[in-house]
Amino acid sequence: MPSITSEAAAAGEVTGGVDTHQDTHTAAVIDQVGRVLGTREFAATPAGYIAMLAWMRGHGRLARAGVEGTGAYGAGLVRMLRSNGVEVIEVDRPNRRTRRLQGKSDPIDAVQAAKTALAGGRTSTPKHRDGRVEAVRNLRVARRSAIDQRADTQRQIKSLIITAPDTLRTILRGLSITKLIVVCANLRPDRADTGTPATAATIALRSLARRHEQLSAEITDLDELLGPLVAAINPALVAANGIGTDTAGQLLVTAGENHDRLTSEAAFAMLCGVAPLPASSGRTNRHRLNRGGDRQANAALYRTVLSRLRWDPRTRAYAERRTTEGLTKKDIIRCLKRYIAREIYQIITTNHTPPTT
Repeated sequence: MPSITSEAAAAGEVTGGVDTHQDTHTAAVIDQVGRVLGTREFAATPAGYIAMLAWMRGHGRLARAGVEGTGAYGAGLVRMLRSNGVEVIEVDRPNRRTRRLQGKSDPIDAVQAAKTALAGGRTSTPKHRDGRVEAVRNLRVARRSAIDQRADTQRQIKSLIITAPDTLRTILRGLSITKLIVVCANLRPDRADTGTPATAATIALRSLARRHEQLSAEITDLDELLGPLVAAINPALVAANGIGTDTAGQLLVTAGENHDRLTSEAAFAMLCGVAPLPASSGRTNRHRLNRGGDRQANAALYRTVLSRLRWDPRTRAYAERRTTEGLTKKDIIRCLKRYIAREIYQIITTNHTPPTT
């Protein structure tokens, strides 16, 4: 733990910690040697945030605050603290050993968050939630949900066709998915005869097909909003080989509005889960696959690799060379994801002016 300087002691510098929940936040304040000055619970409302800040500052000069869940229940609190000039540090939840020794309660977690922020361990800079990248994230949440529901609807349609009566199944099972949706959406069942399986299956198929069309319209509408927004944030990223609006949007969300919090391209690679982890012991020197990080960003890099392997001559030449060296296709893809993460980091961290429209 850092030592107390004479300036900090004279100024009465304190550190705050907050354990966030849906309805209430529990705050704690400690001094520069880790002594607990107080804990208190506040409502998770704008008025509660202001009261919490005033209470913390009542113990001394608030230097920083460690907050759990800055991207969820603590998002509103983080915005308020930042607007009032308080350095906010995102802290991880205590590890199992610490919780086993100290117990579990909201005041204990708040004190632990403050001590972690003071010591500087297991901390990171939270993402800013008040810029255009946050707008992209919100739109992508709706788009991802619509895509998942459309895929579920499509699977349900195919499942119903398998068990449908022969007359209906013969008409539908040979159609492509596009024609199948159109045909099912225009079925005209006899609603007076819903007790028969054939009529019930026809009604169900029409309902699912029309739901599929509605979800497709939602996705198209969201894509029309996301395209210009992502291009305005970083046109060079959208223009990069193998990266479209969807992939670029995900990578921007992963990096965050304040991408300067990523200290190096290695940190960005670790964030995306494409940096291999050392797993050496004794005379064995090796690395293992990284299964952590943002898996959506990892999937976006994977799609970029597949696109370049198909269309980019340099990437194809690299894959052929590494194949002759004995690497498998999976190993080559992992190497390419790491290289592309380095390239994307340079694009994201370079300031771009919005294109003139």
